[in-house]
Amino acid sequence: MAVPAAAYLGDPVESPPSDGISRVVFSRTSDLLLASSWDKNLHLYDAGTRLPRASFPHHAPLLDCCFESDGTVYAAGLDGQVKRYDTQTTNSAVLGTHSAAVQSLAFIPEKGVLLSGSWDQGLKAWDPRAPPGQNCTAVVSLPGKVYGMSAGAERLVVATSARHVLIYDIRKLVGGAAGEALEQHRESSLKYQTRSVAVYTDGRGYAVGSVEGRVAMEFFDAADAQANKYAFKCHRRNEGGKDVVYPVHSIAFHSGYGTFATGGGDGVICIWDGENKKRLSQTARYPTSVASMCFSRTGDMLAVASSYAYEQGERDHPADAIYIRAVQDLEVRPKARKAAA
Repeated sequence: MAVPAAAYLGDPVESPPSDGISRVVFSRTSDLLLASSWDKNLHLYDAGTRLPRASFPHHAPLLDCCFESDGTVYAAGLDGQVKRYDTQTTNSAVLGTHSAAVQSLAFIPEKGVLLSGSWDQGLKAWDPRAPPGQNCTAVVSLPGKVYGMSAGAERLVVATSARHVLIYDIRKLVGGAAGEALEQHRESSLKYQTRSVAVYTDGRGYAVGSVEGRVAMEFFDAADAQANKYAFKCHRRNEGGKDVVYPVHSIAFHSGYGTFATGGGDGVICIWDGENKKRLSQTARYPTSVASMCFSRTGDMLAVASSYAYEQGERDHPADAIYIRAVQDLEVRPKARKAAA
């Protein structure tokens, strides 16, 4: 039975970024929403009202952003700088630098530490409480450029070029034993370049998406992986009799149910029940690529960056936009397994 497409896309925020949107991310404690952009600004919105709260200028395109708290946020991008911003005063400070673009950031609230992954094939840990010049607490060499990074409560997953996937013990990584933090070094089970990665809500594993419209469901424990890992196709469309395949740009897990959304270059969002291997719902097409997504802390809102990701090269495309989509329980709640006859 076909899954019906929900025609409702959500409500657009006012004053969206004016160039490509690289990341949208919700606060862990409120309905504030951050967006990093190629327009060289970090944007802060109130998702409840869809109104902008602040904008922080940078001198290079931004590739990622994250919250420490509602009062302190971080962003990084093409110039290699990792910057900290005070949302009340709009003051900013450079926490540190990489020698190439910074692709990914992750703040670890339990440790008060920021992690940054770069195209310089390096992973760094920063303690914002330490004085400048003494705040880099770990430097780890990686086998390739960082393409994606996701942190759970105990483990950090880093996806790099050449399809490497590295799994780190966060406690060791930020606790002075970075040299012993690497738990596993894997090759992605997907044949093509990694585009997105996200750790499961329950911390048992991670989902990885590729440029070739596939998602792999992986597990940290070897026995778990042997029994439960699998991959599936998604974000494909028949255009003029041809099967056109799109990248999986974003994977976002629902904190309450552990189900997850995938957003693709086809402009569609699909919501999946990974445990039961079923698609729960699918949206109508957004005006252009779904470049990034994030569920709110309660799971009742989904922020969607509709932003052309140049899958088909330079061409005219719709304006960049951020939608706040109300999430219906039916769309994200796993369906009960049918009892065996």
